[in-house]
Amino acid sequence: MNIDWGSLGLVFVVALASVVVLTSLFSFGVVGLSQRESAREAGGSGTGPLAGAILCFVVCLAIVGYGIYLIVA
Repeated sequence: MNIDWGSLGLVFVVALASVVVLTSLFSFGVVGLSQRESAREAGGSGTGPLAGAILCFVVCLAIVGYGIYLIVA
């Protein structure tokens, strides 16, 4: 049995980076929704934080969709 340690390390690094990016984007989206609620309670419109949150969630969905595409294909 021969293990290609370089490829295994590359998969580990890419998976770790993907997890960090995906988790960060999702948390920024949740923070954006929270800021929208705070802005609306203060009398503002809150459209900026809502747009940022939607963008973060769309990017998360695109990353997950691409990962599923890579697994299925």
